[in-house]
Amino acid sequence: MDFKKSFSLNLSSETAEKNTVVYGRVRVSVLTERLYRVEYSKNGVFTDCATQKVWNRNFDAPVFKFKKQDGYLIVGTRQNGVCVESETGRVAYAVAGGKKIKDLHAGNLKGTYRTLDGTVGAIPLGEGIVSRSGAAVLDDSDSLVLNADGTVAPRANKEKDLYIFVYGHDYRAAVRDFLRLAGGVPLIPRFAFGNWWSRYKAYTQQEYIDLMQRFAQERIPLTVATIDMDWHWVDLKKEFSGVPGTDPADIKSGWTGYSWNTRLFPDYKEFLQWLKAQNLKITVNLHPADGVRFFEDMYEEFARYMGVDPKTKKKIPFDCADPRYMEAYFDLIHHKYEDEGVDFWWIDWQQGKKSSIKGLDPLWALNHYHYLDNCRNGKRGVILSRFAQAGSQRYPLGFSGDAAITWECLRFQPYSTATASNIGYTWWSHDIGGHHHGKKDDELYVRWLQFGVFSPVNRLHSTSNEFMGKEPWKYGYAASHIAVDLLRLRRRLIPYIYTMNYKTYKYGSALIEPMYYAYPDDENAYHCKNQYYFGSELICAPITDPADKKTGLAAVNVWLPEGRYTDLFTRRSYAGGKFVKMFRGIENFPVLAKAGAILPLDTDDISNGAENPNGLEILALSGNGSFTMYEDDGETMGFENGAFAETKFEIETNGDHIVFTIFPVSGDFSVIPSKRYFKVNFFDIVSAESVAVTYGKEVQNTDDLIHYANGSLCVDVFCDLSAANVPVKIEVCGAVRYSLNKREAYIETVSKYQISNDYKKSVFTSALESGALPKCQKRFREPLKELEHCL
Repeated sequence: MDFKKSFSLNLSSETAEKNTVVYGRVRVSVLTERLYRVEYSKNGVFTDCATQKVWNRNFDAPVFKFKKQDGYLIVGTRQNGVCVESETGRVAYAVAGGKKIKDLHAGNLKGTYRTLDGTVGAIPLGEGIVSRSGAAVLDDSDSLVLNADGTVAPRANKEKDLYIFVYGHDYRAAVRDFLRLAGGVPLIPRFAFGNWWSRYKAYTQQEYIDLMQRFAQERIPLTVATIDMDWHWVDLKKEFSGVPGTDPADIKSGWTGYSWNTRLFPDYKEFLQWLKAQNLKITVNLHPADGVRFFEDMYEEFARYMGVDPKTKKKIPFDCADPRYMEAYFDLIHHKYEDEGVDFWWIDWQQGKKSSIKGLDPLWALNHYHYLDNCRNGKRGVILSRFAQAGSQRYPLGFSGDAAITWECLRFQPYSTATASNIGYTWWSHDIGGHHHGKKDDELYVRWLQFGVFSPVNRLHSTSNEFMGKEPWKYGYAASHIAVDLLRLRRRLIPYIYTMNYKTYKYGSALIEPMYYAYPDDENAYHCKNQYYFGSELICAPITDPADKKTGLAAVNVWLPEGRYTDLFTRRSYAGGKFVKMFRGIENFPVLAKAGAILPLDTDDISNGAENPNGLEILALSGNGSFTMYEDDGETMGFENGAFAETKFEIETNGDHIVFTIFPVSGDFSVIPSKRYFKVNFFDIVSAESVAVTYGKEVQNTDDLIHYANGSLCVDVFCDLSAANVPVKIEVCGAVRYSLNKREAYIETVSKYQISNDYKKSVFTSALESGALPKCQKRFREPLKELEHCL
């Protein structure tokens, strides 16, 4: 391969001179009316090159004014701007929406972290580019510059290089412009949104095959098979000690390796092809720090390429800053294995931030070059690796490191995942269920998996301890069955998540966003850190504390904005504008759909893979809303040339009259099935006086199309997508909305309490009849109080 050809980038890194102002040793560039670059250089030489963090500075700048006065440069518009000391580069203040802000770090809503390795709970987060004060700063002073040939280098001059975001509380706009500045989030391959199997364990070839077959027998769908580090030789002393002319130090550590362990995988090519035949994508673990050593299959060819005599058996050190090393690294190692079936690489770098170029973090280099290399041949790139620094959103997916199996670790992940949106990092993948330490806890496993199913990537993972597998059948009866249902649900959610994936790529909106993105001026939105938007239609509030032993219920305090919300697991509906303390058994947690929500779900919940579905169940909540589902081939860059299709759904509600519309598909029909079955599930409607289905003006006989599933009105629609050029309308008249039977809910709740039956009768019966809350311990009373909030 040619390094320059493979890794050079065509970037718009220079701001037009008309949008810059120089005064003394300072240059201010106006990128938008709310985004300013402030540079300070002792010799007055400034950087126009792209850097590790910033790729694009050629924005369409608005009209602005500037003033040079008393050693200060003031630049901006009437409502926004910056004031900079011309001889020091100190930002005296920023202005956001007319408000002067001196401390650019106060009120920062934080960003994300490098790794959770070695932690057991909450850790400090780096800063994001949004702040409650209205102003935030991105410091790019220490970034290396990107050269035209794809290499990186230190800056020619030591300088201060800051980006001042003065977006007030328009957080989404700040993130969108950050992504314009630093590089957007790519469109992720569709397979990434199914269930991943991963485990640090020395499987044999047959053991891994047997495991995948067991998943299939249990009807548990997977999309990604992960092979951890034991794919290569690990016990080097056992295998290679005593080889003449070798350095004993070269077989001291087995973390790095590039040759398949033929004791475990006697025919790895056949193994990879078998996984492919099961409709699985394959990722393989890498620890590149120890370079290429004498025992590797490709050593002789690699050594010759690097100008080393193979007869010396000399180790070729890892050097991510050497273009020739990286050419051989990809061409002689990774490309061969990709041709044989490996789809992408899990870069498990944990060896620090130093390299042969001062300031070049090997993690950043590996992420950058691996992602770009994986994009070759017209396919979409993807890697799995830790967060290196701002700009890492260009290299999805994120690996958050080895999570400890503790409630504290789970408790931190919903908050930290949502908060990462504040630095544009939208695709975290966690060790769902925890990686190591801790103790067996079925409840913790289920709660973690509930979060995983409603998180960016659902990757089950654990360490090599034989008794710590995350397979559902290795847990108790209840946990096992719940886990299977959750994994099947994740498979069904792919059409919804993939649409959100497109929105992230196109508009910069994350799948998981903090509540304050939609309600930045409501104080309550800042006090529900562990709940988040899951796409445009749902609010999720994962349960991250164990249940009460007596009630069997766990609590989470949920903030509901104004409106009506329906829990997709319990069907309970709530009026918003308040906090509601919700209680749930192990079987579910609050997943709340807004009024008018529309969710496309795959009807297939057991197959491996993530193809565009032949059948869709559309969950529709009464209210007014629309949803446009996005589809393409899931893997290539064809969407850039129009190879994608969109299907719009709409629901309109006026009293007890509901109209649901499926609009004709727009776009490229070649990427979707020619025919599709739709099951429209009016989730909160239990009956109706009449239902009419029309294709354009043609009225359908609905006798065989209407049925009820779990108490909800459902209508079946069969469409020839390629021929349909008129909308399908379902008109429901006299719709009756589900209403919770609070008396039955009260009885069911108390019946499950693990306490004396005589106590139940004496304390709860009278309260049941009077409608008042019982006089009893808070732990027993509060779950009943939740019922008062139900509609």
